[in-house]
Amino acid sequence: MKVLGFVLNVIWLLFCGIWMAIGYAIAGIICFILIITIPFGIASFRIAGYVLWPFGRTTVERPDAGAASCVGNVIWLVFAGWWLALAHIATSIPLFISIIGIPFGWANLKMIPISLMPLGREVVSTDQRFGTY
Repeated sequence: MKVLGFVLNVIWLLFCGIWMAIGYAIAGIICFILIITIPFGIASFRIAGYVLWPFGRTTVERPDAGAASCVGNVIWLVFAGWWLALAHIATSIPLFISIIGIPFGWANLKMIPISLMPLGREVVSTDQRFGTY
């Protein structure tokens, strides 16, 4: 399974992972420039790493996330989240057109929820998903 995950990640990286990671990195840089939005920038860079190499990893809710994460997610959604969600949709369309790209298109669409609300979530290995954090 690890070999299959590696192959899928390399193909993903070449066709859409690098482009989506650049989008998240741009959002993160803008957040760092605005200083007050540095927590959003940190979340954006965390998601950029996930988008670069997604197979074999997943996201889970952090148990210690509170009301501040909820408020932050609303702010993120208004200013950056919907742009990134649209980018996921736009990059999934060409993947769905080709038969071999259909699994990558689905993987791209599965990333929309974290692109809309990244705060209060953590990227973990799929082996760790049901374990302790």
